[in-house]
Amino acid sequence: MVISRRVVAAVAAAAVLGLGGGAAASASGAQATVQVQAQQQSPGEIWKRTELFFGTGKPDGGEVTDREFAAFSDGEITPAFPDGFTRLDGSGQWRGGSGAVVREHSHVIVLLYPFSDRDAEREIEGIRADYKKQFDQESVLRSDSVEKVSF
Repeated sequence: MVISRRVVAAVAAAAVLGLGGGAAASASGAQATVQVQAQQQSPGEIWKRTELFFGTGKPDGGEVTDREFAAFSDGEITPAFPDGFTRLDGSGQWRGGSGAVVREHSHVIVLLYPFSDRDAEREIEGIRADYKKQFDQESVLRSDSVEKVSF
């Protein structure tokens, strides 16, 4: 019986991939177990995390200034979340309702709050609505997740 090089190569490749895939699956399973153990051992509580993305481009071509945003933050965000928040500044882009790509400076507000905060949802939606109205914005992006936090 004559066995071609192609058959030998295919059998060898299948054996290597089969063993490698099993080893990779075992390694990723072990890594996931280590990550779960680390989370269980780390201090903290499970809280909600909300990120709000405020664009600064105005329809008339102007921009919400840092001073205007600081005043908005002082009047709207701080009273709603007096325990604190984080402001990150950056640049981004998105496709508006007209279909045009809009590139603009943006502010990201990161809020962390306990599940027991019954007012947070109302406050967050109020902040979004007020910013859109005050600065004639099409939207304020909201992203929610759950985090383990420790202070």
